[in-house]
Amino acid sequence: MSFEKYYQEPDKSLWKGRLDSPPASFFFQIIKLLNLNNPVMASTSPFRFAILGFCCDEGIRRNMGRTGAAEGPNALRDMLARMPTHKQEVEVYDAGNITCKDHDLESAQQALSQAVKMLLSNGYTPILIGGGHEIAWGHYQGIAGQYPQHQLGIINIDTHFDMRPVLLEQKGSSGTPFLQIASAHEKANKRFDYSCIGIQEYGNSRSLYKTAAYYKTHIFTANDMYSKPADAGVSFVDRSIKDNDFIYLSLCLDVFSAGYAPGVSAPQAFGLTPWQIVPIIRQLASSGKVISYDIAELSPKYDADSRTAKLAANFIYEIIHHHQRPIAT
Repeated sequence: MSFEKYYQEPDKSLWKGRLDSPPASFFFQIIKLLNLNNPVMASTSPFRFAILGFCCDEGIRRNMGRTGAAEGPNALRDMLARMPTHKQEVEVYDAGNITCKDHDLESAQQALSQAVKMLLSNGYTPILIGGGHEIAWGHYQGIAGQYPQHQLGIINIDTHFDMRPVLLEQKGSSGTPFLQIASAHEKANKRFDYSCIGIQEYGNSRSLYKTAAYYKTHIFTANDMYSKPADAGVSFVDRSIKDNDFIYLSLCLDVFSAGYAPGVSAPQAFGLTPWQIVPIIRQLASSGKVISYDIAELSPKYDADSRTAKLAANFIYEIIHHHQRPIAT
């Protein structure tokens, strides 16, 4: 696998905004380019982020979903570019995209893992933008490659468990990444700590609930979000923060109701509202435990009024403005 084949260098022209804006007021003004084909400068700053796109929806195609998420990363950049920034000491880099060539998802995921490991090893906090949720398997491999001895907690904010069995010839899809991660932990005799927030019965079969139970998945359902006290979600997340060295946080945009997030592969009738998730994102970002983030499933061709892209950009804003870098790194 040649990394260069799947890597697309960052493009400054994607970051545009009003020319009369005061200096350093918006993301398009502060963004810097980080070309991963060149030696990456190491950083000790706690507020240095690298945005990396995963232009791929092969996993969605394999999972029989509606494709279009390969165009998500650049649509999200367009929205984020025009958002204000209020954190003066922050550094934000665009590290380009990993693309999927000739339906070869496994090689694209391997290239993604290399890029994530490269960023982590040089002190950047990755914010991956997709792309289908197959982003999670490549993302995890990069984290595990950099921190093989640390106990990693995985938090997936999602309607789905994404623990489907792999396909023929051990090929994955957008529905398999967290079972692939669980299997990797099992082989390495490591504790698998997986928490799901926003799960719905409408989006998961009985067999998926059995798989989740077998791997001792911690579950806080969409119904829990609506029926339990407002601080119940915060208490649920507290356990993962306390029990793990690091946390990998994945946000799948199909967790939200279709009115907020129409531009996804599987829009939800009974999804969550953004304000239900904002406190959890802030809690995790400020915990000093999150090592890397991703936002998955943005599909621009279904995104009425760019609502989903704007929502995703808002969550990147929240991450950047509340993040505290783990001390152990």
